[in-house]
Parts: sequence; C-alpha cells; structure tokens
Amino acid sequence: MSEYQYYEFQAIDRDLTDKEMSELRAFSARADITPNSFVNEYAWGNFKGDEDLWMEKYFDGFLYYANWGTHILKLRLPSALLDLKTAQIYCNGDNASARLSNDKIILDFVSQSEDGGEWEEGLRLSSFLSLRTDLSRGDLRCLYLAWLSNVQEEDYDEKELEPSVPPGLAQLSPALINFAEFLRIDSDLIDAASKTSPSLDEITPSPNDVRTWLATLSPNEKENLLVDILEGSMKGDQTPAMQLVHRFNKMWQSQRPKMGKQSKQRTVAELLKETEYTTQQRQRMQAEKAAAEKAERQKLNRLAREKRMNEITGRESILWNQIESLASEKKAASYDKAIELLIDLRDLAARGDRREFLLKFDALKQRHSSKSSFIGRLRNLDLSDFTANV
Repeated sequence: MSEYQYYEFQAIDRDLTDKEMSELRAFSARADITPNSFVNEYAWGNFKGDEDLWMEKYFDGFLYYANWGTHILKLRLPSALLDLKTAQIYCNGDNASARLSNDKIILDFVSQSEDGGEWEEGLRLSSFLSLRTDLSRGDLRCLYLAWLSNVQEEDYDEKELEPSVPPGLAQLSPALINFAEFLRIDSDLIDAASKTSPSLDEITPSPNDVRTWLATLSPNEKENLLVDILEGSMKGDQTPAMQLVHRFNKMWQSQRPKMGKQSKQRTVAELLKETEYTTQQRQRMQAEKAAAEKAERQKLNRLAREKRMNEITGRESILWNQIESLASEKKAASYDKAIELLIDLRDLAARGDRREFLLKFDALKQRHSSKSSFIGRLRNLDLSDFTANV
C-alpha cells in the first residue's frame, strides 16, 4: 500500500496576512492556502514545515493522519481562556500534553495504532474546532478524554488519582465523539469514567442567565464590549467574542449554587476495575440481546415454515412435476430451484408419509443419474434424520 499523509492547519481567531501566506507558500507549491488554512496531502515526500512552530506563529488548529496509523490533533487558544495549570492536570502524558507559547495555550493530542494504519475517509479539522469554544467556556470534557487516552496507554501509576470529572461526560457532543474516536479511546473506559460525571445541565446556562448578567453591565460597558466584538469580527479576530463568553461563564459558574456532595476521586486502578466491570456488563447485555434476537428470528422462521407447509399441503404431485421439469432444463438455477422444492416436500413428508417421499426421491435420482451437477446437489440434501425414522 502506498504512503499517504494528510496535513491541515486552520486559522480561526484571525486571518493570515498576505505576507504570512507567502511565507507558507515557500514550503509547498502544491498546498491549498487561503487566509484561514493550509491543506496538503502527500502520497510521496514529506511536509517541509514545522507544525509546532506554525501553531505558535500562524494557526489555531492542526490535524494530521497517516495511513500507518498516526493521528495528531493540536489546538491553540488564548491563555486568558484556559489556565495552563488546569490543562496540564489533564494533559501530562505521551498522548496528551499542554504548553504555553507567548500568550497562547497549545494542546497536543496523539494516537498511534498498534494494528497499523486504516483508511480515513473525509476526516477534517472542522470536526474538532468546536472543542476550542467548549474549552473557552469552561467545558473540560475533551481534556478529561485526553487524560483517559493516557490512562489507556498505561501512562499513569495505578495509585494515582483521576482529575476532576467534568459534567456531561455521559452526554458527549458529536465533536467529542469524533475526538474520542480519533484518540481511539475504549468506549467502555469512557462509560466507566462517566458514572461519576454530573449532568450536562450543570454547565449549561440559560438565555435568562445571559440576560440577567447583561443587565448588571452599564450601557457604556455593553457598548464597548459590542464594539470590541464587531471590530474583531471585521478583522477576522474572534478572540474578543471568545473572551466575553469566557468572562460570562466564569461569572456564572461562581454564582451558581454549589452542587451536592462531590464524588470521591478514583484511583487509576479503581477506574480500570470499573471499566472491566462495564465491559462485562456490556458483553452480557449484548449476548442477551443477540439470544433474544436469535429466538425471535427462529420463531418467525418457524411461523413462515408452518405457513409454507400449509400452502403446499395437497399439492405434492404438482411439486414433483415441477421438480421433474426443472431437472430436465439442465441449468444450475433450475437445479437450485428444484432442490428448494424437494426440501419443501421433505419437510412436509416429515409430518406423514416419509416412505413415499423416499421412493419418489430415489426414482428421481435414477431418472437423472447422467446429470452429475444435479446428482451432486441431491447428495448434499440432508436426509439423515429423515431416513432414521422411516
């Protein structure tokens, strides 16, 4: 299989300048470059830039995958929107890390497949960019999932405590589901971890909450905020809008009634044990569901077979004539149809006169003994239980 690599960078908070786009073009004549992106695919050769440096200088998001199984996602957001120490509580292993560059937090997420590569169809950075917005408003679920990714790779001591479990871990958004799949996190591990996660309602303010907060601001302050957001948007800079969301959420979180008794932090060993139990429960439920579905199929098959037997009762001679005619056509499809009718007659005879069926069956073989393909099909017809009771 030929080599394949996909590189995609996105600038979200501001547009690239013409000078910056020219700098990027110097690294590739083939790449698609716009004021917001750099995209290139490689079937041979390699990327000549430095993704870490580009994330520091130009871009807010980076996606990479290769057909040998490597997945890399990088996200950048202003340090005013995400505390570095908080990020590093969750992202401090080989599969997930956080660092500060100037006034930006850069998050790195990596997954390697032990089974080699797989074909990725339609995977794009846009599937993950909403995670930046989630983080800016205090939703740390993607960071906790990244921590689980490190746990899965045995990157922690089993006595180590898990970080705080964010609300909504059992109610993942499409972007978070994509993120978990991208990092190849075991769904049973996520389910086990989510058992101590509060409801998503705990991190979701209502429109009335927003209106109540806005009413506390002076007209002059609201005007200045609106000017900053509009001015930034016209320049392609979304930072003022994200900072306002962060400011509101920080205030909203501080004024909310405290949640009830917090769940006890689990050790990595306890979480893994819970995951094992979750896996066993899932497998048991799947087995029960499969058994129930099989029983239902068997019931429906029995009913359908009973209906078929009732339909052909009294029409045995007609079916034997049809079989004779089909066998004379010397066609594979006709032979197959003849066998289907013979099975019907065999099952019907099992209710009554089996000896007559066997006599007619043997006569059929003798009449068409020169047709090797047909005779081969007759030999494969299961009559073992049938003849044992004659």
